[in-house]
Amino acid sequence: MLPRAGDVGVLLGGAGLVAALTAYAWGGGRGETVVIRAAGQVVETVALTHAQSFSIAGPLGATRIEIEPGRARVAADPSPRQLCVRQGWLTQSGQAALCLPNQVSLEIRGRDAAYDTLGY
Repeated sequence: MLPRAGDVGVLLGGAGLVAALTAYAWGGGRGETVVIRAAGQVVETVALTHAQSFSIAGPLGATRIEIEPGRARVAADPSPRQLCVRQGWLTQSGQAALCLPNQVSLEIRGRDAAYDTLGY
């Protein structure tokens, strides 16, 4: 049995609604500040307006964080698997890079907070 024109329209409309709601719920705005933590304590809160670099000490050694206008990243970390370095550049509010073995984290914040599934 073939779908009718109305069936196709309802399916396309539903798919569009799901896509729009997903983008709205998870799409944080552009980041404005970076919050850098070490051992659970806020070390720096920096605006994403100009290029800077920070070296944050952790139990395994120093983690190097680079900030450029509108984005930030963990450039180097002594952790064995380099997962936080592989996150790459973070630009959206709510994005984070966690260097768990070295207890250093980087979080982007903006005017509009993104939906956080971990906090749910």
